[in-house]
Amino acid sequence: MSESRVWVASADEAGEVARLLIGFRDDLGYESPSDQVFIDGVAKLIADDSTDYLLGAIGDGPAAGICQLRFRFGLWQAGTDCLLEDLFIEQPARGSGLGKAMTQFAVEHATGRGCRRIELDVNEANEPALKLYESLGFGIKSGHGGRDLYLRRNLGADA
Repeated sequence: MSESRVWVASADEAGEVARLLIGFRDDLGYESPSDQVFIDGVAKLIADDSTDYLLGAIGDGPAAGICQLRFRFGLWQAGTDCLLEDLFIEQPARGSGLGKAMTQFAVEHATGRGCRRIELDVNEANEPALKLYESLGFGIKSGHGGRDLYLRRNLGADA
């Protein structure tokens, strides 16, 4: 199998980023947000210094993977935190090592941006992703008598 390539997407690649995120939505079986919401949202976020998109490919092939990185200042680490979101690999590229290459690149990129911590969430039923993240040093943090859990609450009309 060819070697994986991973890079930070440029603003000129916003269409490719949106295409892959729409593919992620479809892979999850969701009907929303609409394609236009993804296209408009990516255009806005890719221009924002607090968001980077990573693209990944196998060899010289087209992008087959996407990952979103969000950066914010965190008091507990007295520095920048990185949130790794929406890592998605298209079906034909799964099992190729692209997900691992993209996650490793994300860690290196966050470190290069001065981040002191990188966090992510993963569904507990997604065993391949859990194994991948654990193999790269991610884990559930324990302390103060329990485990830290990532909780979510949607706000707004569609909550």
